[in-house]
Amino acid sequence: MSPRLLCLLPLVALSACDGGAGQRRDDTAVVVSAIGSGSALADPDGGALDPARRVLLGATAQGLVRFDATGQIEPGLAERWIVIDDGRSYIFRLRDDATWPDGEPVTAEQVVRALRRTIAPRSRNALSPFLAVIDEIVEMTPQVIEVRLKRPRPDLLKLFAQPEMAVFRLDKLDGSGPFRAAQRHGGVLLRPVPDPDAAEDAGAPRPQEMLQFHGERAAVALARFRDGQSDLVLGGSFADWPLVVASGIATPNVKLDNALGLFGLAVASRQGFLADPANRAAIAMAIDRPTLTHEIHPDWVPVETLLPGQLDSANPPAQPAWTPLDLDQRRQSARAAVAGWRRAHPGPVTMRIALPAGPGATLVWSRLAEALYAIGITPVRSALDAPADLRLVDAVAPYDSARWFVATACQACSDDAQTLIEAARDAPDLYARAHRIAEADAALTADGAFIPIAQPFRWSIVALRLQAWQGNARAWHPLNHLRNETR
Repeated sequence: MSPRLLCLLPLVALSACDGGAGQRRDDTAVVVSAIGSGSALADPDGGALDPARRVLLGATAQGLVRFDATGQIEPGLAERWIVIDDGRSYIFRLRDDATWPDGEPVTAEQVVRALRRTIAPRSRNALSPFLAVIDEIVEMTPQVIEVRLKRPRPDLLKLFAQPEMAVFRLDKLDGSGPFRAAQRHGGVLLRPVPDPDAAEDAGAPRPQEMLQFHGERAAVALARFRDGQSDLVLGGSFADWPLVVASGIATPNVKLDNALGLFGLAVASRQGFLADPANRAAIAMAIDRPTLTHEIHPDWVPVETLLPGQLDSANPPAQPAWTPLDLDQRRQSARAAVAGWRRAHPGPVTMRIALPAGPGATLVWSRLAEALYAIGITPVRSALDAPADLRLVDAVAPYDSARWFVATACQACSDDAQTLIEAARDAPDLYARAHRIAEADAALTADGAFIPIAQPFRWSIVALRLQAWQGNARAWHPLNHLRNETR
């Protein structure tokens, strides 16, 4: 173990014995820790949710559809649906047995009202920028809802399955399941919604069908698991990964997701040194991506393109002009760009990089700082919400569209790239949309407004008794799909 990781051991406060001690009995409630502060249902229209609040929301307030353990679509409030008019209309039929915690049935009117609130222009829901394609949501009958779109969108269901699209009663902040929540000291007790087809004398759920949920810091969650007091830790990212390494948790319990999304530096300010695309390219060239990702995990694969694949773009991912160069050649070119800037603008070049807290972020920072020093730039670390020149983007894609990638990466991109991204959003058909996305990808890559480094790094800690847990590209693990019995 490296000296850096050894210094992290006191943060976890765990024993040095082999991992795996403390596997819990299979006839007890499943104890879940999610990294974050959420231990109460939160309104997603009030802003971005941390991982803990997303997990709790997804467990207690489903949407029309939801994800299964593999990240595929399954019924939620809607028992079935059809897509008509070349993908411009989605018609959902609600389940007859969907109820609120007080036993009142869920009606189409309530669902329509909740979804309209989510897509309203004033909503701060994290997905609202990608829902502008929705023209209207209407109640056709007390059990049937139609979502009418301005343009065809074959990937809409994946957006509707996200926990941010959960349907709940705003006045009571409660949802229709798949679990009912009850606050308990230090956490939340989750009971499965009763099966309406079960016999009346079926009785209370078995202990192993219930969950005890905690929203807490990564170090606390890992300590709880390591001491045999929990079965699952969700929401792990690169920022806290060194704590997993230092904890000594057994390798079979440690699971990684092959998540699809963005991990890189977005240009936050196009002033000064970053006003020139050649200077933005210099920073991209300076980064030793294989060494940076290996610092966290040997299987974390670096990337150099904005798009992870072609997806729904008309072309394969655009390649930066410097791709054929090796690291020495890249840094030599980058140093020349910095030297040229300093001849015209005497004085040091300082670059503020906004990163989250956590030991993994510190390891990433060390590699970014080394890269900038190597080409003559003085790096300064900033908090993620502080003023910065470059800001880390670490986000899993909510759906499989290249437009999400270009729109999310464009935080301070060129006017041409922004125009193309908007043109992709407003394209009248899928052919035009695909070509506008490809053009936006090429424009963003040439502009250097986003510096790709890798795909998001996501981890979970999973007890062996949770045999239904599966890794997936969403890095999303619904609590009703942890055991072989599903709800």
